[in-house]
Amino acid sequence: MPQRKADPIEHQSSPPLHERIERLKQLFPEAVNEDGLDVDTLVNLLGKREERRERYNFTWAGKQEAVLSLNKRSQAALKPVRDESLNWERTGHLFIEGDNLEALKLLYKSYFGRVKMIYIDPPYNTGKDFVYPDNHTEPLANYLRLTGQVDEEGNVQTTDRDKNGRRHSNWLSMMYPRLFLARQLLREDGVIFVSIDDNEVHNLRMLMNLIFGEENFVAIFIWMKKKVVQNDARFASTNHEFILCYRKTDAFQKFNTVPRTEEANSRYKNPDQDNRGPWQSVALHAKSGTPDRVYTITFPNGISWHPPSGTFPKFTRERLLELYDEKRLYFGKHGNNKPRLKKYLSDVKQGLVSNSILTPDVVGSTQVATELLKRIMGDNVFQSPKAVGLIRRMLQLSTTASDEDDIILDFFAGSATTAQAVLEQNREDGGNRQFIMAQLPEPMSHEQFDNIADVGKERIRRVIQRMKSENASQLNGFGQPNEDLGFRVFRLDKSSMRQWQDLPSETSADDYDKQMALFIADPLLDGWTIPDVIAEVAIKEVGFSLTYRVERVQAVAEQTVWQVIDDEKEQHFYICLDDRVSFDALKPLRLTPDVLFVFRDSAIDDTIVANLALACRIKSI
Repeated sequence: MPQRKADPIEHQSSPPLHERIERLKQLFPEAVNEDGLDVDTLVNLLGKREERRERYNFTWAGKQEAVLSLNKRSQAALKPVRDESLNWERTGHLFIEGDNLEALKLLYKSYFGRVKMIYIDPPYNTGKDFVYPDNHTEPLANYLRLTGQVDEEGNVQTTDRDKNGRRHSNWLSMMYPRLFLARQLLREDGVIFVSIDDNEVHNLRMLMNLIFGEENFVAIFIWMKKKVVQNDARFASTNHEFILCYRKTDAFQKFNTVPRTEEANSRYKNPDQDNRGPWQSVALHAKSGTPDRVYTITFPNGISWHPPSGTFPKFTRERLLELYDEKRLYFGKHGNNKPRLKKYLSDVKQGLVSNSILTPDVVGSTQVATELLKRIMGDNVFQSPKAVGLIRRMLQLSTTASDEDDIILDFFAGSATTAQAVLEQNREDGGNRQFIMAQLPEPMSHEQFDNIADVGKERIRRVIQRMKSENASQLNGFGQPNEDLGFRVFRLDKSSMRQWQDLPSETSADDYDKQMALFIADPLLDGWTIPDVIAEVAIKEVGFSLTYRVERVQAVAEQTVWQVIDDEKEQHFYICLDDRVSFDALKPLRLTPDVLFVFRDSAIDDTIVANLALACRIKSI
């Protein structure tokens, strides 16, 4: 009897640490034994000796569990929800409803190293419980156990119990795996922006140093979120928030310039009616330079110039005389002052270097954001949304309209402000940025919306509808020719595939056989659908983008065969979920050895497996 060669497809998400461990094994094969990576040997190979000395370290109660949670593979699935989507077949935008940690694990294989920019606005940890359903929201008893203040039986080990650290530890344990996975998804030239307030800004900086590396810190922006100072503040009015920015590697060198404002342009005047247009004067000296470049010059008008003490000329003597002849030097209203250089507006219109202080008049305020969301949704449906202009500023700094591969991720999407910012920025500059939003369906008390994820999806729909209306109102059309006005919705849900349950050691042979029988009978659970199974195979097994396409193969008349295509990766695979499969019926496909074909295990016999294995790669469900 022919030997079967149809390996089972992947039922879980890819382990995020696997790729790093494999790299270590390649670099240090001597540190690999039958149990895997030998950490002690690796330390020795690096020329280090493990010494129990005090050293700088950032830790918290529960850190070890948070790190270990990264290797816990997701058994969930992302299921397509076409009836809540817009323009499914042609859009590249995505909205994922579900816990963001599970979503990030499922996105790992498909989007590793592909995201250009991440913006998140996580919980600010004001003392309330988190709603994220991972195992890091420990009650006080567990915190006391982790910190050694009580033993496993609950016996008190100290008379001075500290309870306050629990709040920070819980928050750090919640954030660590999410930020770790976020870094894995970033491109080498990618950046991440994280909004935060005073409660955790110090811990967030330490956490991001740990994950991204202190050398990859880029900037801290301060957003003045309110125009009016609060007079009822106890100490000082906190009308600001912080936005921490880190890059993945030094492949990201600098921010883009940002659009000039009317205020910035108003600084340029033309008092002497210069035919080059408005200008402002700037100094001819700088703080850096070399002593041998210091000189004194006398211009043809008799005025002498020497750089102030401790500074250096920006230009050579020869260049200054050229600037004089070109009438680019300004000697004051009456022509007898020390010279300054004319800097023309026409020379600087391309943009400005960003200021680290983001004011409401430039990027908007919380009040403006709230009023905007109320106009879109018709009611106050979300507390303290971010300003669209604020996130557009992040897009302007780190992405470009010319790069069609710029993916923008926000996995604390809230009311989906980031999605609106991407749509509006694309319209303004003709860009093709694609957003991925992820939001937990956190319950809310509202007549129209059951949860926050529903608010985000509806906001995107209404923003798109408004943009389409703007197109229709313009005689020649308002939007870009290939403007993407749609989004796909995926919902985190239970897998359609039967998952093997780890049985306790005392499990009887009969119980073990019962579970095995279920897998043999049908590995697909009751209620499975073709779109759900295709999505699960495409994401978990093949690592396709969530923008994959599905087409019925018309050349095969006797079987229902689907071709699943990832245009971005220029790859495809076939899948047939029929109860029985005939090898002869598949011959019109003209299969090749590099093509993957997926079947239900119960639909193929050993002979079909042997024949197909000669024609293509096969895997079974």
